[in-house]
Amino acid sequence: MDALLMCGGRGTRLGGDTEKPLVRVADRPMVDRVIAALAASRIDRVRAVVSPHATATREHLAERAVGTDSRLPLRVVDAPGDGYVADLRYALGDAESAADPDVDPTISPPVLTVAADLPLLDGEVVDRVIDAAAAVESASLTVCVPAARKRELGVSADGAFEADGRSVVPAGINAVGGVDADENDDGRGDSEHDTGRDDTDADPDESDDALRVTTDRRIAVNVNYPSDVRIAEALLRSDHSQTPPP
Repeated sequence: MDALLMCGGRGTRLGGDTEKPLVRVADRPMVDRVIAALAASRIDRVRAVVSPHATATREHLAERAVGTDSRLPLRVVDAPGDGYVADLRYALGDAESAADPDVDPTISPPVLTVAADLPLLDGEVVDRVIDAAAAVESASLTVCVPAARKRELGVSADGAFEADGRSVVPAGINAVGGVDADENDDGRGDSEHDTGRDDTDADPDESDDALRVTTDRRIAVNVNYPSDVRIAEALLRSDHSQTPPP
């Protein structure tokens, strides 16, 4: 499966002058952490979707694309920055939204879409999402986290909605079988690492999409505010401290 790394947002809620994908979590840009997770997974290729709102991110990724630090082929796509769905269509080479001959049309659904603000992501949990998408008979798979889980971790829970009787938040990693998404839904949410299990799998009402709800903190922690950065760094330190020395 190929992946679209969505990294064209401004990140205004984080404050400061650093574009969101380049915000450092434990001394490493978040986008680099996500690329490393994809490289450690079964993803075959990555298309990094940037926009005019993230010019420094584009520069950073263009340098990575020609480097040899990853086994994963990486290509940068300059989307127009007209919103998540519009940029997704552009990256997929949709005829109506992407008449640009420089857009490689070879990538096609299903693809994994991943936000650049998931600094705890790793290859194992990416593969879990790929397996979950393969197991459902739906056009797409939307991954969500219970709002209560995000509050337990202390991270932001923006964009919550009701599903299967509880409040959930889009996690920012999904499998997309098409591009008929709601223009107002960016698929973003902005568990425990030691369990790593999905606890619910249900079909949303009146939708062709399957919904998977997970409490795995590797997916639950999106960075939207400075406080989220601090929590992500604390969790990374905790994981490192519990890893036995070689």
